[in-house]
Amino acid sequence: MHPARNADTLPTRRVGRLTMSKETRSPRLPEPRDITVRESIRRALLERQLSARDLSQVVAISEREVAGHLEHLERSLKHQGETLVIEPPACLDCGFEFTQRRRFTRPSGCPKCRGRRISLPQFRIESR
Repeated sequence: MHPARNADTLPTRRVGRLTMSKETRSPRLPEPRDITVRESIRRALLERQLSARDLSQVVAISEREVAGHLEHLERSLKHQGETLVIEPPACLDCGFEFTQRRRFTRPSGCPKCRGRRISLPQFRIESR
């Protein structure tokens, strides 16, 4: 037997970024932010070097969304006199570094040894 449920403990389901209440079927919007996602990422990268995975946890967005935000942030930082510095990913098996890679995501495999163990790229912001 279930204890009595109040309005705060109604069953819910996730629909994209919204949570839907099963009884009302009305979306509950995510918590409002006082600053933008990109500004949150910028502040986190000014403090220390982070990977896309770390940024996704700090800013509370998916890891896939971080790459798009980093691309835009790189462009906007140029106008503020700052630079997005990328420590390239490397193969953990043979040591190959992806220094020519311009994407913000981790490569799927090493072109030298075909290994799949690739480190995450690290990001930080430096002032010019």
